[in-house]
Amino acid sequence: MHSIAVSFDSQGLRIAADLYLPDTAGDRPRPAVVVGHPGSGVKEQAAGLYAGKLADRGYVALAFDAAYQGESEGLPRGLEDPAHRVEDLKSAVSYLTTRPEVDAGRLGVLGICASGGYALNATASDHRIKAVATVSGVDIARQFRLGADGDQDPAVFQGMLDAAAAARTAEARGEGPQSFPLFPATPEQGRELGGEHGFEGVEYYCTPRGEHPRSTKAMPWASIDHLALFDAWAAVPLIGDRPLLSVIGRRAVTAWMGIEAFQRATGPKRIHWVDGASHVDLYDKPEYVDPAVDEISRFYEVSLAG
Repeated sequence: MHSIAVSFDSQGLRIAADLYLPDTAGDRPRPAVVVGHPGSGVKEQAAGLYAGKLADRGYVALAFDAAYQGESEGLPRGLEDPAHRVEDLKSAVSYLTTRPEVDAGRLGVLGICASGGYALNATASDHRIKAVATVSGVDIARQFRLGADGDQDPAVFQGMLDAAAAARTAEARGEGPQSFPLFPATPEQGRELGGEHGFEGVEYYCTPRGEHPRSTKAMPWASIDHLALFDAWAAVPLIGDRPLLSVIGRRAVTAWMGIEAFQRATGPKRIHWVDGASHVDLYDKPEYVDPAVDEISRFYEVSLAG
């Protein structure tokens, strides 16, 4: 496997990406997979890990930084715009159709965490995508509105909408971009605020375990009212008879979201439960990632057979 740095356009913004190729990629056009990163992540983290492992198994794989994030263009930095995130995935599919190494009739999408929700939306509205898989897939809008475990007091999100409105006013008055921190200062504080899921999020993004200098630690307040209007699961029935694989950790507090999306799918579908794994374990821990990739590879072997 080897990778090359590439870029493509998404609604007028240059998207930075890494294209992962099997060492024998030039022998014939191959099935290809677009890999979307988690919220606040970058292509060098979980998305690149999965893309590289898929390339080792014979697929062309494209990991990219979402617009406004990582090495991609867009202001304000760190903005989470669901509509643009979906467009990024479809633009990545368009880019793959131009590559000589790729069989454009055998294209799949893999969404990790927040990109799981975006991947389902992209698949629902783009018939070039023949199969979709998710790993720890969530609807990031539901997570903000209801909490990672679904038990958040609705007043919390109402308060965030108040803050987002105030931020827009401040920006209009020339006070500059208004953002809020995504993580507390330490993993232990993350545990106090969000239990084991909170601890693991800080540990992955803010310590040597998975930290990357371009992975955003703050989010513009404008993201919140974008997320208020988004429903990642609404279009799932439009996927129709194209196959879906959901990879979910048995210990993931976010599993309820993946189950809800799965229940809305009307075509061939399967949940693959990873025993012992939490939501974040599936980002990088080999004992969980490697079997998950084996399962995903088998899924694409059948669903992208052509």
